[in-house]
Amino acid sequence: MDFSAFSAGLADAVARAGAAVVAVHGRIRTQSSGLHWRAGLVVTAEHTLRRDDDLGVSLPDGRTVAATLVGRDPGTDLAVLRIDAEGVLLAERHDEARVGSLILAVARNAEEGLGASFGVVSAHSGPWRTWRGGDVERFLQPDLTLYPGFSGGPLVDAEGRVLGINTSGLTRRYPVTLPGVTVDRVVDLILARGTAARGYLGLGMQAVQLPEKHGARTAVMILSVEEGGPADQAGVLLGDVLLSVAGETVSDTDDVQRVMAGISAGTATRLELLRAGEPLGKDVTVGERPRRDACG
Repeated sequence: MDFSAFSAGLADAVARAGAAVVAVHGRIRTQSSGLHWRAGLVVTAEHTLRRDDDLGVSLPDGRTVAATLVGRDPGTDLAVLRIDAEGVLLAERHDEARVGSLILAVARNAEEGLGASFGVVSAHSGPWRTWRGGDVERFLQPDLTLYPGFSGGPLVDAEGRVLGINTSGLTRRYPVTLPGVTVDRVVDLILARGTAARGYLGLGMQAVQLPEKHGARTAVMILSVEEGGPADQAGVLLGDVLLSVAGETVSDTDDVQRVMAGISAGTATRLELLRAGEPLGKDVTVGERPRRDACG
């Protein structure tokens, strides 16, 4: 193998992808990275935006321009910014990733320019749900280091084509990459609704088997109630059994997450419960899942 040519090829891949990578000024001291995903729209990691206003983006040509927050989705750790992107190239995307393929994480810092980290795809599998309640179409785990400021930047293949958006904000042990299909879906949702925030009840739950007199089916037992949360304010108690949400029967926690994903914060909805074996209805005003800080 000609290692000089191989090295030059990787450097070319970083430069090719870097033409669409920007630095995002959304927190004190540390910048994050972002990607020019669609004309005038930059995607970045939601957890790196510590404010909604006074945002800026440093472009590949050295200019720094003002940015407007279009919306956030804490569930998938994505945020969308609108900028004047004249002269900024769009990301070239590629949706195929294979375990063992060589990859690069690309980032940008306004002062230092492009940064890169090298590794391989260590895992690539089916849909998963984040600990923040977001649905992701494919699990893509890169085996590389996301240095400070790398979250929000792209994962690219050896040709410089974008496989997705990197973040350290969705797992506590390793970085993950949000595939393009997820990014597109969340961007569309944010553009349509201004937010992709998922409804939040403030409950800890576990599936349980109901006795014969209640249909001998599974439902969801309440194991914890967040103090001051939406369910607590509605009078839901520890030990209640949740039968349905918004008229839809729930048999396990995945059912609850699925129903809540379609209910916006601030919406009033009905919970049907069993308390001490007796049916009970509670009206709850759905909240917004709280944001948690992360680094990267």
